[in-house]
Amino acid sequence: MIKLEPRGQHSKLMAWLSPVLAGCLTLVSGAILFALLGQDPAEALHTLLIMPVSDLYGVAELFVKAAPILLCAIGLSVVFKAKVWNIGAEGQLLMGGLIGSACALQLIDAEGVWVLPLVLLSGMVGGALWALLAAWLKTYFNANEILTTIMLNYIALNLLIWAVHGPLKDPDGFNFPESAMFSDSALLPTLIDGTRIHYGMMFALFAVVVVWVLLSRSFLGFQIKVLGLDASAARLAGFREKRLVWIAMLISGALAGLAGVGEVSGPLGQLVPQISPGYGYAAIIVAFLGRLHPVGILLATLLMALIYMGGEMAQINLGLPIALTGLFQGMLLFYLLACDVLINFRIRIPALSRSAVAPIASQKETVR
Repeated sequence: MIKLEPRGQHSKLMAWLSPVLAGCLTLVSGAILFALLGQDPAEALHTLLIMPVSDLYGVAELFVKAAPILLCAIGLSVVFKAKVWNIGAEGQLLMGGLIGSACALQLIDAEGVWVLPLVLLSGMVGGALWALLAAWLKTYFNANEILTTIMLNYIALNLLIWAVHGPLKDPDGFNFPESAMFSDSALLPTLIDGTRIHYGMMFALFAVVVVWVLLSRSFLGFQIKVLGLDASAARLAGFREKRLVWIAMLISGALAGLAGVGEVSGPLGQLVPQISPGYGYAAIIVAFLGRLHPVGILLATLLMALIYMGGEMAQINLGLPIALTGLFQGMLLFYLLACDVLINFRIRIPALSRSAVAPIASQKETVR
């Protein structure tokens, strides 16, 4: 039986190099996979990682995909710091897009600068309330937040599908499951003409700064981190555990909701069933890959967005399935977890250890 023994000291350098090592192992495994699929590994990796950002439009698209992932991931860093395992960023993103779309459609004939802020705020409220539902179940009924947030993801998805097939369906949309196009007042302006990059990326970068200040320079952030390190110590210090769980989930849900409403009011311009190809789930990988640090999360987000774009490019140019994106995400997470385990633990095989010690012991008995 294989046993894991904790190492006496943890190397901070290796903890930060672990994501880099995981990325390198993912590239090597990807090259082997491409070779097995009959593709030239160098050409395939170039298509996956270089070709998507070979021009200005590609770089802009990278930031378009990065914005929702970054918003979800930076929100998850807050709850994960508190050791509250919110796996529901995907559902909170979908609810943000749904509620924000409902607001935008109600104001489709309205004009004025107040329309867009109201739409964005409604999306944040939708995501926050969906997260607070899980916080309520955890704090009042001791329900496991991993299970409740995962199940709420599917409920949110089905609510969105029901909405685009029902009350929010465009009556002039030739029976397609989609809403009407939003008015110009409810759309996020673009940052660069000729591209789709919008102000959602600016919101994401602002959220990175705010969360960094919150966690490293505020008393509330200190309480959240203490709760995550030792809940009993937090209670002993007088910190209100339930209140901190609610605040952390509120922040996470609101940012995920902003990501969702940013998608429908940004590059999409309407509510459709596929507003997210799994950004909320990818954000979980990004949060851990970035070591729950805002700067690390920003860099990991760009890598994850590049994988999304590379998967689409590989499908178009190489004829590979779009599932390649999920495969690379899975390999990245697997290698990250494996590297973390090997950094923090030693592998011991007791049977081999005893067989190695037995001859030495018998020799000592013979000498005696």
